[in-house]
Amino acid sequence: MPRKSKGARLWLRPARRDKAGAVTHAATWLILDAGKQHPTECAEGDVAGAERALSVHIAKKHEPARSEQDIKDIDIADVLRIYVEDRPDLFVDHVHKKRNVARIDRLADFFGGKMLSAINRKLCNDYAKDRGNKGGARRDLEDLRAAITHHSDEGFHRGIVKVKLPKKGPARDRWLTRSEAALLIWKCWRAREVQTHSGREVTSEKRPLRHLARFILIGLYSGTRAGAIASASPIPAIGRSYVDLDQGVFYRLAQGKEQTNKRQPPMRLPPRLLAHMRRWHRKGIIARHFVEWNGEGVKSVKTSFKTAVGLAKLGGGVSPHTLRHTAATWLMQAGADPWQSAGFLGMSLETLMKTYGHHHPDHQSDAVEKIAARPKQHLKQEQK
Repeated sequence: MPRKSKGARLWLRPARRDKAGAVTHAATWLILDAGKQHPTECAEGDVAGAERALSVHIAKKHEPARSEQDIKDIDIADVLRIYVEDRPDLFVDHVHKKRNVARIDRLADFFGGKMLSAINRKLCNDYAKDRGNKGGARRDLEDLRAAITHHSDEGFHRGIVKVKLPKKGPARDRWLTRSEAALLIWKCWRAREVQTHSGREVTSEKRPLRHLARFILIGLYSGTRAGAIASASPIPAIGRSYVDLDQGVFYRLAQGKEQTNKRQPPMRLPPRLLAHMRRWHRKGIIARHFVEWNGEGVKSVKTSFKTAVGLAKLGGGVSPHTLRHTAATWLMQAGADPWQSAGFLGMSLETLMKTYGHHHPDHQSDAVEKIAARPKQHLKQEQK
């Protein structure tokens, strides 16, 4: 009689050594399942990572139903699984795929085993409380809502399921003054790599942040989101946003990508920024991307940006997205037409005026002028 399978489980494969006793392969976690070994790519100390890999492995063995069912019979984990499988652009090809996967993992840990019909205000509030971060919980639950919407659109359920989101936090209003922006770019341009030799720190001639200076210039003078800047290229290609240097137009939505609520319409480049970008391309400073590190396009500048902010001593609250806030603020301070500014930035007029409108010189100007003015009727009576 065959022995009963133990099921999928973790096994720490010991470190392997050569004849001299030197370690050739470090100890690593493997998944044992049905007589086969599956790598987790997790070192001995990464127990949590190995456990996540095991849960993913087990989940992959279960194929969720892709047919119409009652919401009382649908596990929320299956809804999330289908969403991940059907949206590789978010969980495989996306620049923030690790962050996106982490959100799904948190949702699956909490909601897995619960039926779709169980979702209500209290359950969502319980998740937010368990998450311990209102902003993070809201972003996670937005993904849950998107997964449920996708499940419904595919015809896999017909019931109404409402995800209650925590209230939005106050809008960030941190923007850079022109002197702060100039200092940040200058620090990026002048920064030199510090290396350690024989226990001593030696400043090399390498300039590790010059690619970030280009990123900052594009962000400040176009107000474009970080992902579109990172993929911007003078050469049209699938998966890249394209800058037409001849016509001076920046097609921010990457070719082959669908438009989302994060608006990325084409924009005309300001002459000064266009001149910089043409020069970078003409002189071979960049090849296939306007922001390159060691000849390759970058996926994210968060780490280098944090370093630059520290060098410039700008304090907390400054991130790559601050460049977009700054562009919108500068436009309003300059008295630019709000409708054209909204189109230039790729945001709704309502969002622009709600978040940045108070910087405009005409903001409440009519009210300010007339609040202290004496009513015309009273003036006529006094003149009589």
